[in-house]
Amino acid sequence: MTNKEQNIVNTTVVEEDIELDNSLRPKKLSDYVGQNAIKENLDIFISAAKKRNEPVEHILLYGPPGLGKTTLAHIIANEMGANIRVTSGTAIERAGDLASILTSLQDGDILFIDEIHRLNRNIEEVLYPAMEDYAIDMILGKGPSAKTLRLDVPKFTLIGATTKIGALSSPLRDRFGNIFRLEFYETNELEDIITRSAKILNIKHQKDGLSEIAKRARKTPRVANRILKRVRDFAEVRHQGEINEEIANLALEMLDIDSLGLDKTDRMILETIIDKFSGGPVGLDALAAATSEDRDTIEDVIEPYLMRLGFIDRTPRGRVATPGAYEHLNKTKVSDGKQKLL
Repeated sequence: MTNKEQNIVNTTVVEEDIELDNSLRPKKLSDYVGQNAIKENLDIFISAAKKRNEPVEHILLYGPPGLGKTTLAHIIANEMGANIRVTSGTAIERAGDLASILTSLQDGDILFIDEIHRLNRNIEEVLYPAMEDYAIDMILGKGPSAKTLRLDVPKFTLIGATTKIGALSSPLRDRFGNIFRLEFYETNELEDIITRSAKILNIKHQKDGLSEIAKRARKTPRVANRILKRVRDFAEVRHQGEINEEIANLALEMLDIDSLGLDKTDRMILETIIDKFSGGPVGLDALAAATSEDRDTIEDVIEPYLMRLGFIDRTPRGRVATPGAYEHLNKTKVSDGKQKLL
């Protein structure tokens, strides 16, 4: 099995997601599936801003990766009829970089900063007056001869996206007029999403086949679309190109994705907690060391879904495997702290 197949259910962005985004990303709020409360609020805010001929208030989107934060940012820009400039917190290394971006915007433009929690605190200081007063303060020179220069910037909208809202400083977080948390998707919503994607990609399919994909997509649109393309490949090579329930099951089995959407890495994390640490508690650093997985990957990508399924509990002492995890892996806990197969 290739690394690509093993990591098929990861919610991190890979190169093929750029193609997916370009071809499958909805352009209007009416085409965006799920997150109904957020859509309703955004529709009101956008309509009000357009009536006043003003940019929409700054927006912060947060939640696990792959749920549509970037897609929503592009939809907002499209609904406002505005240009969007896309960057990330790690790409802005100096205050001058941010100042250059801000001064190049035009009135009504949208600046989208992904992973905004990774901005350097010194760079955040430049954002504060830009968000509130549409101006930036630049310091010219050093020492006693240093001077402060205030530059006006266009009236823009900042849309920030983050997977770690707790990592944002309070001053930055408080300057957003609208803060929305994106939730995991329901299976029927994912089915609607990949049905739309299948039509765009001209994939022959039956409803039961797409339903099976939706059930195993970790409640995440990015994962659902990625699995859809892999199952399409399997169907085209082995079964005349049509996706039905049987073909979907065979393809997902080959991709090592189980009935709940867990892949080999997810199961390894659970098995490590159960077998090596007697079910926990275990600290995140120890778990990362024992599995050779990146600490941030466990915390941001793997753990949220396992917690959503009720397979992991967070305690003050560390992570603990729940009875549901034992049952799913066909293991049982015995009194001496060792585990055995059911």
